[in-house]
Amino acid sequence: MLFRNIERKYYSAAGEGGDAGGGSTLEITPEIQALIDARVNESVTGLKTKNSELLGKLKEQGDNLKRYDGIDPDAVKTILQRFSDDEEAKLIAAGKIDEVLDKRTERLRADVDKKLKSANDRAEKAELFSKKFSDRVLGDAIRSAALKTGALPGAADDIILRAKGVFTLSEEGEAIAVDKDGAALLGKDGRTPLTPQEWAESLKDIAPHLWPQAEGTGAGGHKPSSGGALKRSEMSASQKAEYIRANGQQAFLKLPKE
Repeated sequence: MLFRNIERKYYSAAGEGGDAGGGSTLEITPEIQALIDARVNESVTGLKTKNSELLGKLKEQGDNLKRYDGIDPDAVKTILQRFSDDEEAKLIAAGKIDEVLDKRTERLRADVDKKLKSANDRAEKAELFSKKFSDRVLGDAIRSAALKTGALPGAADDIILRAKGVFTLSEEGEAIAVDKDGAALLGKDGRTPLTPQEWAESLKDIAPHLWPQAEGTGAGGHKPSSGGALKRSEMSASQKAEYIRANGQQAFLKLPKE
């Protein structure tokens, strides 16, 4: 439309007063060129402004994206969604901080209880294993001592059973005799600890059937003192303890003192 108006203003048609079959020649005058340049500059300036705007926004967005380098958008979205759905988040949003702390404490206590139970189970298993090992070592020590005194091989289990109330295994793996309070029992000399062999010898007076019987006698090993009755004054501490365990306190008190 613009160029059509320019043509009408500054040019005349070549056919007016000219050849009927001839064409017209458009001459670009300085005025027309100035109008064209002005309109082109106006269009180009608008495009440049728009382009600068777009470039500015792209640079701004690029700078913002640099802040999230190395971050997985999907992972962040999942975390945010999980947090929004989390019960604690809802409680915190509702101002129920105490309830959140209680729940966290409960979870912590449950975790501690679980770990404590696991540790106790391991400790119990270790203790059971240790007891079995200690019983075996102690049993072997008592059996060896009993056989050295001449006890019947078949009596070993009986003697070991009796020894459990008197002997225990020390930290060094040695059989030691103790009383009910855990104090060490002394031998006949009153100075040195009671040994398994000395204790086994003392059983000959209260359990003679555990040893081979001597020919021509009705008892084995040591003969009972006067009239076959045991005397409390002649019994060692281990013999007294064994007699009470086997026969009871009243039976022990009925034995003669001298």
